[in-house]
Amino acid sequence: MSRISVFLSDWQVLFREGIHFTLSGEEDMDVIGEATSSDEALKAIQANPPRVAILNANHADFAGIRATRYLRQNFPSVAVMLIIDNQNEEHLFQTMKSGASACITKETDPTDLINTIRVIAQGKQPIAEAMLIPGIAVRVLGEFEQFNTMSEMVDNLLPSLAHGETEILRRMAQEGSIEQVSRALNMSRENISENLERILAKLVTNDHIRQVMAAAQDGHLSNVFRARPTSKPAEEYITRDEFAAFRDSIWERFRAAVDDIK
Repeated sequence: MSRISVFLSDWQVLFREGIHFTLSGEEDMDVIGEATSSDEALKAIQANPPRVAILNANHADFAGIRATRYLRQNFPSVAVMLIIDNQNEEHLFQTMKSGASACITKETDPTDLINTIRVIAQGKQPIAEAMLIPGIAVRVLGEFEQFNTMSEMVDNLLPSLAHGETEILRRMAQEGSIEQVSRALNMSRENISENLERILAKLVTNDHIRQVMAAAQDGHLSNVFRARPTSKPAEEYITRDEFAAFRDSIWERFRAAVDDIK
């Protein structure tokens, strides 16, 4: 059985050491590096990508969320688990859109942490279950209404919700119980979970496209790739030549992302 390589990043040394100690007792896991900031973590991950990266989402102006977006686009084989201060709806929603596979708080039980690492290492997206929260389901529906308007501007390029996916979210927003939704739609819990993961993939892809479109309209991409490690000043993350090269290939990349979802 292959071992799961894990990289840890959190500004609190004691918390980081606690996770390291917990994982050191697992025969199928190896902690291959640690960092105190997301920028430091990205540099290390680029040099030696792990299977799972555990990053802090809240410290330093949500740098962990920006780092997750960067990893999602450039190192898709790295599954990210984000640590959030508390599971309020806003934090959960932003974490979902970043492309993270899971999120935890610092009160998460060690056994749950270990099990979640194993799950996301297999390619699963347990964070999709956040859409079972009525408020999150409402937010996701609202996002796709905006995406539909955007899609009309780019030849309907952005992936939209299928009828069944929309119905699941609407039922979740109204019913607030997966058991009730399962009965109402005559769907198994497993089928609903599969649909939620597809919705999540579309949400993450569309949110990234929206960011790039907004940055392209402004004539720069620094807001999209702010998490990218660089020695350049903050306002010079990308040159005009780099932007021109990106612009020439932007729609090809988006079409490939959409094809993956379909």
